[in-house]
Amino acid sequence: MTATNALDTSYNGWANYATWNVALWLQNDVGLYNITQECGNYENFVEMFGEETSTPDGVRYGDPKVNIIQINSEVFDF
Repeated sequence: MTATNALDTSYNGWANYATWNVALWLQNDVGLYNITQECGNYENFVEMFGEETSTPDGVRYGDPKVNIIQINSEVFDF
């Protein structure tokens, strides 16, 4: 059994589950990916879709847990 670092709160290399889930959908759904290209950054994306809209897994785009800085640097850095 492998011990895990109790201080490590990351999720698959992302800040947390919410950030990972949003990034997963934005990077792997062709329609959403094309929209990210038009929006330029996550703030514009959320403004376009609304904070209450969510991923198919139920994570709201406006969830305060979503690490906007990481999403902008990893998803919107084209």
